Amino acid sequence: MAIHNQVGKDGENLAAGYLLKKGYEILHRNWRYSFYEIDIIARKNNKLHIIEVKTLNETSAGFPEESVTKKKFKRLLNAADEFLYQHPEYRHVQYDILAITFKNNGEHEYFLIEDVYL
Repeated sequence: MAIHNQVGKDGENLAAGYLLKKGYEILHRNWRYSFYEIDIIARKNNKLHIIEVKTLNETSAGFPEESVTKKKFKRLLNAADEFLYQHPEYRHVQYDILAITFKNNGEHEYFLIEDVYL
């Protein structure tokens, strides 16, 4: 597995743990429809959260959340539309980005951007 793929997979595992500690119920991880994917679908306080996880090493240029472009967000919306079509019981939906930076000292920095719309 390529290093960037492993960083992404590790980030998604850390993201799930972080969200659980914050009171989220994880419903799905890596939910797929056609060629679309949602990293994490969770529920908290009767609200469905569609969460895009982005991870970078501290040595990388920029911040992980900067890699969520309008095109990427549009793909996330398309996937979410299908999920909501299949699960019409959800009325309140929020789109979030969870950015994780792997620090050189072995720690992780989390930055949750809530209620995003690009």
